[in-house]
Amino acid sequence: MPENTYHVAPETIAAAPSGCPVHESWSPLSESYLADPYPIARQLREDHPVFWAEELGYVVVTKMEDIQHVFMHPDIYASSNVQNPLYPLAAEATEILSAPDFNPVAVMSNRPEPDHGRIRVYTRKGFSNRRLKTLEDYMYERAEVLIDQMLNSGNSAEYVKSVAFPLPAEIVFRLIGFPREDDVMVKGWAAERKAFSWGKPTAEQQAQIAEHMLAYWRYCREFVAQRKDERRDDFASELLDAHDADENELTYREVESVVYGLSFAGHDPVTNLLCNTLLCLLPRRDQWQAICDDPALIPNAVDETLRFESSQVAWRRVTTEATTLGGVDLPAGTPIFLNFAAANRQPEVFDNPDDFDIFRGNANRHISFGKGIHLCLGAGLAKMEARIALELLAKKAPDLALAEEQDLSVFPNITFRGPEKLQLVW
Repeated sequence: MPENTYHVAPETIAAAPSGCPVHESWSPLSESYLADPYPIARQLREDHPVFWAEELGYVVVTKMEDIQHVFMHPDIYASSNVQNPLYPLAAEATEILSAPDFNPVAVMSNRPEPDHGRIRVYTRKGFSNRRLKTLEDYMYERAEVLIDQMLNSGNSAEYVKSVAFPLPAEIVFRLIGFPREDDVMVKGWAAERKAFSWGKPTAEQQAQIAEHMLAYWRYCREFVAQRKDERRDDFASELLDAHDADENELTYREVESVVYGLSFAGHDPVTNLLCNTLLCLLPRRDQWQAICDDPALIPNAVDETLRFESSQVAWRRVTTEATTLGGVDLPAGTPIFLNFAAANRQPEVFDNPDDFDIFRGNANRHISFGKGIHLCLGAGLAKMEARIALELLAKKAPDLALAEEQDLSVFPNITFRGPEKLQLVW
C-alpha cells in the first residue's frame, strides 16, 4: 500500500486493549443511537469515560478534556484513519478500487505532520478574507433566490431539496471552480462517500459505491487537468499556481486530492447544519421569535446548534505509540472514536447541557469542528452559510414551523448527523 493513501480499509476488526473496559453491544450505527444519540452518549460517558466498543472495534472517548487532549497531541493521536472505511471491504469493491488510476493521497484531514502543515499553508489560502467576502456576497444572493423560490411555491416545502442540499454544494463547488451543471452529480457522489467511510454498506452497495468513487476521482483529475491549461479565479487555479511556483512544496497529485477532499467536506456537513438549526429553533417559538426580533443573536444560535445538535457527532484518530488516556493504557495502532455527542453535553462544561439556549454564554466551547492543527478549515464558512440562511428565513418567514408528524431519519453513519428530509410549513 503506497504511503499516505487517501482511503485504507482495515483487513480485520481490531481487538480490545488489555485492561480496557469493554461494551459488548453498543454501536453508533444502531437504530436507537441514530434516532437520538444524546441520552445514550450521556450514559456511556457516565459508565466509562474511555471504553472499548466491541461492535465498532474502536476505543471510545467521551469526555471533553480527553477529546481535547487527543486533538492537541497529533504526534501521539494521528488523523490518518479519518477517511478510512470502518470495516474490511468486500472483494468486489477492493478490486474496483485497485484500478491503477485510483490514487488520491491524504492531504488535509487525514495527513499527519509535517506534511499536513505544509499542505495546509496552501489550503488555508482558499479561505482568505478576500475569497470569503466574495463567497459571502454570492452566498447571500443564492440563498435568497432559493428561499424565495421555496416560499413562493405555496405554504409548505421540503427544506433539504429546496435549500439545504443545493446551497452548500453551490458555494463550495463555485469556490473550487466546478461548473454549475455538474452540481447534482458531484453531490450524489459525495453522499456515497459518506456511506463508504462512515457507514456499513453491504457488499453489493460497496461495489456500486466503489464504481462511483472511481468516477468521482476521475472527474476531479479531469477537472484539475482542464484548469492546468485554463486558469480561472477559483481555488483550483490558486492551488495549481502554487504547484507551478514550487512543485516540491505542493505536488500535482496533492492538488488533485485537495479538490477530491474539499468537494465532500465543504458541503455535506453544512447541509446537516442548515437543517439542525431549524430543528432546534422552530419548536422553541420564544427563541425563534428572539432571532426574528434581533438577528444579532443568530451567530450564537448557530454555535448552540453545533453544541446541542451537532452536524458532526464523532471523529476518529489512531495512536502512533503506546500511551495512556483517561487512565486506560493503549498500545500503538489503537483506533480511537471521539464521541462529540457525549462531550458537547458534558455538565462539567455546559450548565443544563440538555437545554437548547441561544443565550448560552459558552456555546462556542463545543468540539464539533475539532481543535488544534486539524481544526476544520471551513468552520467559518459553514457558520456563515447557516447565519445567512437563518437571517433570510427569519426576515421573510417569521411564521415558519416544522410540519407535524414527519420522519426525521438520518443517513446511517457514525459521524455526520442531520435529517434526510425536513418538511416546513408557513
